[in-house]
Amino acid sequence: MAEFDWNLIRVFVAVAETGSLSAAARALGSSQPTVGRHVDELEQTLGQILFVRGRRGYDLTEQGAALLQKGQAAVEAFSAVTRAAAGQEERIAGTVRIAASEVVSAFVIPQIMAKLAIEEPDIEVEIVASDRVENLLRRDADIAVRMVQPTQQELLARKIADIPMRMCAAKSYLERLGRPQTVEDLLAHDLVGFDRNDLVLRGFAEAGVTIDRKAFRFRTDNQIVYWAAVRAGNGVGFSMMPLIARTPDVETLMPEITPQDLPMWLALHRDVRSSARIRRVADFLGGELKAFAAA
Repeated sequence: MAEFDWNLIRVFVAVAETGSLSAAARALGSSQPTVGRHVDELEQTLGQILFVRGRRGYDLTEQGAALLQKGQAAVEAFSAVTRAAAGQEERIAGTVRIAASEVVSAFVIPQIMAKLAIEEPDIEVEIVASDRVENLLRRDADIAVRMVQPTQQELLARKIADIPMRMCAAKSYLERLGRPQTVEDLLAHDLVGFDRNDLVLRGFAEAGVTIDRKAFRFRTDNQIVYWAAVRAGNGVGFSMMPLIARTPDVETLMPEITPQDLPMWLALHRDVRSSARIRRVADFLGGELKAFAAA
């Protein structure tokens, strides 16, 4: 125990909170085998079985549940130290870690960061495609772009814009099957939707179309796969209007149908607000996202 690796506690907490090695690996920016080895090493070090391994994932044992709260406190204490250290930096250089949704991470932020690289070549960027607010609280990310308002008191958040959502489809699909003009027309078209998430169902409901998930010819809960399916011509779906405008092979449909706007927030932890590099990236990102939303 004299040479105990406290990173093992961080891994343990991530697995306990996510319920699987793969999800914990994504949250930590690690690999599933590495996370698994660290869990095994911690159990061997403590002489306790912390998880019950099953097909559905990792469930805490009684010993694991007893350790979790203390582990979470230890992770938060360590995160507070690193946040404070980051907040004292002055040089415009180093790594900035940004968390955002899958679509924003894949199709919006890379172009923005390419512009930043021209102005700030000494800043390195890491992107975490995740919606978890814990990214900021645990210092797994320095900045987060969220589609809901962060409510944690430790976070500083500012609203970027309300992103309009619109119905759309690939031009190749529309040239093959025609453009729907009425709500009734939509029911004759192939639809692209989420599998378990009801967001797209609610979007169609706001358009006056009451359907269930079986109406979707193509279903996925992965946002990137969803957008790729629409672009590939699998049917009619929804997306952010600025993203549609930047995608030549996709066309907006029935502009009179306006689902609820998607709010976009930019947040960072209070402890890093004095970091010159993080503040620089946050200001640049906020300005570019505002320009994106206005398109």
